[in-house]
Amino acid sequence: MVNHIKDVGVELQNKKCVPRSFSEVGQMYYVYILQLKDKTFYVGYSSDLKSRIKTHKEGSVESTKNLRPVKLVYYSAFVSQKKATDFEKYLKSSSGFAFRNKRLV
Repeated sequence: MVNHIKDVGVELQNKKCVPRSFSEVGQMYYVYILQLKDKTFYVGYSSDLKSRIKTHKEGSVESTKNLRPVKLVYYSAFVSQKKATDFEKYLKSSSGFAFRNKRLV
């Protein structure tokens, strides 16, 4: 059974369906949700999550600088930039707002 699973993994790797490690993925894109001082939420997107959260915490982001401290409550990583921006847009819609409140935070 173990050999079968190993063989399947090799087969998928050769077809480029499943990466073996994060280094094979390349650039990642992130959608994140911050909880602000007033208990509201901010939804954003970045290709460098750590740096972006740091800029929020430092007060360098106009839309959140007066609502600090901020707390990261959710993030999701995507290989595709389009999928990340589409998900960010969805979370900012009325349907996404309800999904966020029910499933993510």
